[in-house]
Amino acid sequence: MKLAPELPLPESFDAALARDARWSPDQQLVFESARELARAHAIAPAHTDAFKVHLLLIDVQKDFCFPSGSLYVGGRSGTGAMDDNARLAQFMHKNLARITETTCTLDTHLPFQIFFPSFWEDQNGRAPGPHRAITTDDLRSGRIRVNPEVASFVRGGDHAWLAKQVLHYCDALERAGRYTLWLWPPHCLLGSDGHALAGIVHEARLMHAFARQMQAWVEPKGSHPLTENYSVFSPEVLTEHDGGALATCNDALVERLLRADAILVAGQAASHCVKSSVDDLLEAIQRRDPRLARKVYLLTDCMSAVTVPDGKGGFLADFTAQAEAALQRFADAGMHLVRSTEPMEAWLG
Repeated sequence: MKLAPELPLPESFDAALARDARWSPDQQLVFESARELARAHAIAPAHTDAFKVHLLLIDVQKDFCFPSGSLYVGGRSGTGAMDDNARLAQFMHKNLARITETTCTLDTHLPFQIFFPSFWEDQNGRAPGPHRAITTDDLRSGRIRVNPEVASFVRGGDHAWLAKQVLHYCDALERAGRYTLWLWPPHCLLGSDGHALAGIVHEARLMHAFARQMQAWVEPKGSHPLTENYSVFSPEVLTEHDGGALATCNDALVERLLRADAILVAGQAASHCVKSSVDDLLEAIQRRDPRLARKVYLLTDCMSAVTVPDGKGGFLADFTAQAEAALQRFADAGMHLVRSTEPMEAWLG
C-alpha cells in the first residue's frame, strides 16, 4: 500500500481557532481554496483511491467542544476537546489526499427528552437537576416521575403507558449494564448554536470534500424522545414495555464504513458517544468476522472523557477511567490505538 503524500497546512490555518466558539469558516472561500489546492498538488478525486480510508467524526459539536457549550468535554486537563480539535483539524488537512470519505455524526435533540430534566419531576412537582441518575428505585418509590405534561405530546395523552415505558426503559438499561439513565443539561438542541460543528473541524471537512470531490456525509442521532442514543449505530433501548418496537439500528452506516479498507474514529466524548459507537461497531464486526476489527484506528489524542468540575478543583463526575477501560477493550479485540500526531504511514495498514 502506497499512501499519497502528506500535504502542508494551509497558510490560513490557525490552531487557536479551536478555542473560538464564535468562529466559522467562509464556506465559499473554503471551496475556492480547496479547488486551488487540488490543482497545485494534483490531488485525485476520492473515488479513485485504491486504498479507501473513512474518517468517522463523532459529535464534534460546539456544545461539547467549548467551555461556553452546555456540556463541554474538558477532560481532566480542562482543555480536552479544544486541544483534540486543534490536532484533529491539522491531521485532516495534512492527510486530505489520503482520506477518502468523512462522516460526521450530530447529536440532535429536542427540549423534552428522557435524558433531560424537563422530562421529569420530583414528588413535589419540581424538575430534578442535571448530572444525576434516574433509577428504577426512584421510579418505583415515587421520588421521581414523568412530568405529566410530557405525555400530551409524546404519547397522545396516555400518561399510564408512558409511566410503564420509562420504568421498562430504566430496567432495561440497568440489566444491560452499560449505563443507568443519566440526566444531562439541555445540549445540542436542533436549531441552537451548540448543535453546529466546531468551526475549525467544519472547515477541515469542507476542505476535504471540495478538494477530493467527495460528499461530506452527516448522520444525525438522538432525536427520539424516549431513548438515549449515545451510539450512532443504535439507541440504548429498542423495545417498548408492551413488546412493540421503540427504535431501530443504523445498519446502513455499519455497511458503508466496512466497505472501507481503514476506518478512523475521533470525536467526543471518549467515555460516552465514542465509546458506545465503537462498542456497537465492534459488536457488528464480531458478528461478521472478528478480523475486521483490524480495520479500525482510534485517534486517541482526538477524543476526551466527560468530567464535571465541582468548582473546588475536583470533579462531581469523572468518566476518564471508563474511557480508558473501553479503549483497552477495543485494542484487545484487534482495533488500533494511534495518535494523530504520528505519521499515518507509521501505523496505517
